[in-house]
Amino acid sequence: MNATSDWTDLDRAMMSRALALAQQGLYTTDPNPRVGCVLVREGGIVGEGWHVRAGEAHAEPAALAAAGDRARGATAYVSLEPCNHQGRTPPCTDALIAAGVARVIYALKDPNPRVSGAGEERLRKAGIEVRGGLMADASRELNCGFVKRMTTGLPWVRVKLAMSLDGRTALASGESRWITADTARKDAQRFRARSSAIVTGVGTILADDPALNVRIPESNRQPWRVVLDSRLRTPSDSRVINREGQVLVLGTQDDARRRASLEAQSVVVGILPAEDGRPRLADVLEHLARLEMNEVWVEAGPTLAGAFVRAGLFDELIVYVAPALLGGDALPLLQLPALARLDDKIKLRFTDFRAVGDDLRLTLRPA
Repeated sequence: MNATSDWTDLDRAMMSRALALAQQGLYTTDPNPRVGCVLVREGGIVGEGWHVRAGEAHAEPAALAAAGDRARGATAYVSLEPCNHQGRTPPCTDALIAAGVARVIYALKDPNPRVSGAGEERLRKAGIEVRGGLMADASRELNCGFVKRMTTGLPWVRVKLAMSLDGRTALASGESRWITADTARKDAQRFRARSSAIVTGVGTILADDPALNVRIPESNRQPWRVVLDSRLRTPSDSRVINREGQVLVLGTQDDARRRASLEAQSVVVGILPAEDGRPRLADVLEHLARLEMNEVWVEAGPTLAGAFVRAGLFDELIVYVAPALLGGDALPLLQLPALARLDDKIKLRFTDFRAVGDDLRLTLRPA
């Protein structure tokens, strides 16, 4: 890791630009990381690019194509260590070497075991000066799901919650539309759009029949919708199934007739071990990671959302708070066990809080 004082103002400005380019792939690159590249020669940008979607050019070849012959002798600023393996596309190290770049500065070492360190080594052996670590934290945050999946075998899990000021999510009757205003709901759509999968429980499907799809113009990709459904009770005519995109139903008890009904609708059905009457959540997340899912958005009732929190299987809580009071008979935010001691409380830390229209959005992570 290089000392912060070693970096020039130009280095920081160009890596900031590379990260801004990478951000443009927020909704599209899945399951690949979001990566941007800027080529600089004699203090000016000669080419730039970003990875748009899996199977298409990575950021470095896109920037090299834009630069053409001007890439020779340039410095490449890349938000992730260039890859050195053949995947759906050729190694980016080969492209950088062939183009004759003089230096490569990258933000984050690639967490993929097939790459980590190998890209830098390949470039060095070709005589290219390489430095890493500039704005690594920003790259890590942008690719939190990819990093976690590569290093732990689990996706990054966000649990979405919406509540009144007194911590309630619905009236005792179950009525909950809408606690928060339209601006907050559109904000949640952006989290859906960046996710690999939206996870809910069959109880939510049966009670509310949500579509759980992405409905913002910035994104034309639909995440997987994943329903945890022990007995495969998800109706074949439910809105979650009859929408564009892929659906996965994970149960614990196989039923040939119900499975056939779901599979006739192109639903993928999986059977996992049971825990507390539902698919074991750790197994669910491992299963999703094997399907190359990086970020998971849990949008469920208080029982399933509480189960993720209780098990410690979450990385962030995204809580929308409406300026309203629903009263003591309304339903709670999460179903959690009673505590015998205050020291047993689940400790969290705020990482962000902001106004979203008339509501607040709180972001919390485990302390």
